[in-house]
Formats: sequence, C-alpha cells, structure tokens
Amino acid sequence: MTRAPAATHRLQTRSGDAALDHRKIRFRSVVPILTIHLACLGIIWTGWSWAAVLAAVILYFARMFIITAFYHRYFSHRTFRTHRVTQFIVALLGTTAAQRGPLWWAAHHREHHRHADKEPDPHSPWWRGVLWSHTGWFLTDKGRSTNWAAIPDWSRYPELVWLERHHLIGPAMLIATLAALGAVLAAFAPSLGTDPWQMVVWGFAVSTTALYHATFTINSIAHTVGTRRFRTPDDSRNNWLLAVLTLGEGWHNNHHYHPGSVRQGFFWWEFDPAYWGLKALSYLGVVWDLRPVPARVYEAAQRHRRSP
Repeated sequence: MTRAPAATHRLQTRSGDAALDHRKIRFRSVVPILTIHLACLGIIWTGWSWAAVLAAVILYFARMFIITAFYHRYFSHRTFRTHRVTQFIVALLGTTAAQRGPLWWAAHHREHHRHADKEPDPHSPWWRGVLWSHTGWFLTDKGRSTNWAAIPDWSRYPELVWLERHHLIGPAMLIATLAALGAVLAAFAPSLGTDPWQMVVWGFAVSTTALYHATFTINSIAHTVGTRRFRTPDDSRNNWLLAVLTLGEGWHNNHHYHPGSVRQGFFWWEFDPAYWGLKALSYLGVVWDLRPVPARVYEAAQRHRRSP
C-alpha cells in the first residue's frame, strides 16, 4: 500500500501560524526518552525485589488506565463527563506516564482521526513506516508541539493549560515518591530487600518504558496487524493481544468505526477493562453520562459478518 509523500505542514499555535517540520527528528527530543530507556539498565546494579517489581506492575496498569480511560476516551473523545476537580486530578496523574499533558495528547489524537492513515496523520505507519509511527513522529518539531486549535474545548481551562506547560511535574513527583518509598521500606522493612534507587529504576524507568511501547503499539501495530470487523476508510485493526496490554485499546477497528463510544470492546467477550473501570466509577458518581455503543453499530457488525 502506498501513500502520498510527506510534506511540511503548518500548525496553529497560540503565537499564530508557524511552519513546523514533521519529518526531521530533533536530537534534544530524543535525549529524555533515551535516558529513560537507558535507566532500565540500572537493574544491573540495583538488582530486583518483589516489592520493586510489584511497584512497577501496579504503576504500569494504573497509568495505563489513566491514559486509556482519560487521556484517550475522555480528553480526546469526550465519551463521558466528570467533575472539574477530578478532571484536573486525572490529568496530573496522567503526566506521571511521561507522555506529556492531556491537551497535547488529545490534540494529536484528534488530528489522527481527522486524517487516519492519510497525510497528514501524524503517526500513520503507511507513509513513513512502522518504526516512525511507533516512536519517530513525536520527536519532531510538529510532534512535540501542542495544536491548540484542535482543543478549544480544553484550552479554556487555565489549570489544564498550566499543567500542559508544566507536564514534567508529574514524572518528578513520581520519582520523588518512589525514592521516598524505597527509603522508608529500606529503613522499616529491610527484609523486602529494596532501596530508593531500586524503586526508582523499577517503578519509573522499567514501568514507564513498558508503558511507552504498549501505548505506541496502537499507532503502529493496531494499524498493520489484526482483523477488520468494519470497513473503515483507514487501516485500523482489532488485536486482542494489544487489548490485553493496553486495557482495551486493541479493539482499534471498533474504535475507528465509532470513536464516540466509551466502550471499545463492543461485545462482552472483547477484553476492555478500561470500560469496566469507568463503569464502576460511574456507580460511585465519579464519572457519568457514559456514551454507549449505538444499536446501529451492532446492526452494522451483523451485516459485515454476513457479507462475503
């Protein structure tokens, strides 16, 4: 499959139109990501403990839930509603995933849906390759910029704009918390065999690196490998393994067919714990007005199943 050659596009920013290169990777953008990956090698010196590994696993799934349920289904698609305070708290917690702020995330994702697998989709694997869609696109000038024109609904909240400009607060808070936890456990529960550095390496570096690549697979693998229930104009695929890794995001063809639903696993057998978690939060009154899958979508699924 071929796509039109890439070109430099213009991006609306708060300072006005500016030509931003979306083809050339910036070295200074690579350094933070590379540093987190290299920090994983720290396990050679820190070793491991069940406490540190458990912290890494918990932080992986907790942050994946926030990215999946809130960065994606809430900030990008507004598939449910919540309180303004909750909105800020989950936005702040989401920044601990080191995937920038929710407004940057939502702006690029909305552009992806507007131009899915066609130029200028920021991370289609079809016009610059799978590796580019997996990691390269967000290391460019355009990829690092927040398209404020795409998120007028969120840019009216000053606390979210502030968080967007100070998104490194989240990772810094998480690293400090892990170091403090490691120190406390080393002092009061030495039998666990952990310490501040071990907690930081496993709880932040290892967990965040795993979180990165699981999230990135939705841009790359979920547009190349899997099944297609719906004949969408893009190349989105349903992939059960990615759904497991991302708490439900792997049902990507479902999502591209009807992105307005809070549920991405349209059927009961489609693993979508992010939806189940949001459903539980709705019973507690934390979120509400969850937008369901319309009956017409299920009718379309039946028609596509019968068609040759």
